[in-house]
Amino acid sequence: MKIITSSEKNFCDEAVDCFIKAKKAVALTGAGVSVESGIDDFRSPGGLWSRYPPEEYGSIAVFRRNPEKSWKLFRALGRGLLGKKPNHAHLVLSDLERKGFLRGVITQNIDNLHQESGSENVLEIHGNHRYLQCLNCGDTSKPAASLLEDNSLPRCRWCGHILKPDVVLFGEDVRCYEEINDLLHHCDLLMVIGTSAQVYPAAALPEQVKLSGGMIYEFNIVKTALTNVQGNGSAHSDYFFQGGAASMLRHFRKRLEALTGQ
Repeated sequence: MKIITSSEKNFCDEAVDCFIKAKKAVALTGAGVSVESGIDDFRSPGGLWSRYPPEEYGSIAVFRRNPEKSWKLFRALGRGLLGKKPNHAHLVLSDLERKGFLRGVITQNIDNLHQESGSENVLEIHGNHRYLQCLNCGDTSKPAASLLEDNSLPRCRWCGHILKPDVVLFGEDVRCYEEINDLLHHCDLLMVIGTSAQVYPAAALPEQVKLSGGMIYEFNIVKTALTNVQGNGSAHSDYFFQGGAASMLRHFRKRLEALTGQ
């Protein structure tokens, strides 16, 4: 594994050259991408989970038993996403997809910012907070602008059941799992960006690519389980780009443009 910082001369052309030659590169993103748009990390001190413990507010069992309580969490989450815009990390990934270097983005985030930045092939493991879901009939819809301010419970336009944000709660199955496996089939380079990749099933994806012979490019501020040496004396990550996601991806694209003219 090689550790790369933005101060390194030519920003490791070797790594960028391998990326250019990859036949199927995919990105996996987490909260470290969203925080640079001003969205709090749920698990950080003072974050959402410290104010609304998930076992008390964020499980599907709680929603079914007491939707009013769950909607306290949902409204706090929604207010935290208001007005947030894509940052340079989102924009670089959409640019890489548009130019044909990246096949798609798998994200643990629920904020829709990858789509707003122009990314087209986005697979959301945990759903999307910009939509509402009916657990009874399966309908999805966009919420009214007033929903975050009033205390009423939104109801399905078709069957009248109480709606929940179209996000995965504790106790629910994740989304897009078959599509994610299809996207990672023959993936020979996975960019792991802004995530420690410790929460399953996302945690299994880098190892899945690695065991299939692919390379792992990790972009994080601090080292993670992917960076640390495993029992066989090697790390999962082939390159560790140490720094904020937006800054490091901006440097990465700059070197790619220098080498390819794109």
